[in-house]
Amino acid sequence: MGNQWNKRVAGVLCATVGVIMLSIPVFAHHGTNISYDHQHPITVKAIVTEFRFANPHAQIYFDVKDDKGNIVHWSGELTNPSNLMHAGWTKKRSEKELPPGTPLTITMAPSKAGAHAGVVLKIINEKGEQVLLGREQQLE
Repeated sequence: MGNQWNKRVAGVLCATVGVIMLSIPVFAHHGTNISYDHQHPITVKAIVTEFRFANPHAQIYFDVKDDKGNIVHWSGELTNPSNLMHAGWTKKRSEKELPPGTPLTITMAPSKAGAHAGVVLKIINEKGEQVLLGREQQLE
């Protein structure tokens, strides 16, 4: 009887671990959009400091001058690299067109927590051309 009990306990334990393992993706990187204020987008003049073409979302880091002329470091979340590549925006193109020092105009939904971060909605280069694919276009 002790052997049967051990098998049942092992079976229940394996089933429990299996259910937990299968449910982990449910809690994976979803729902961050609620952290940003889409009702009050902001537009800033920015200078690129870094662009990361990485999963789960590409990131752009940039400096902005505040009202007092101080440099403030910001970060912006874009769509995922797969969507960027489908739109013709590869890692190589990113490195070529967005090296540190590139001036841009960036419109984003800012963090509700007040952090210097946001979801990028639109990026305009010096020529007035829209570049990259913001989260706004991904959702359309």
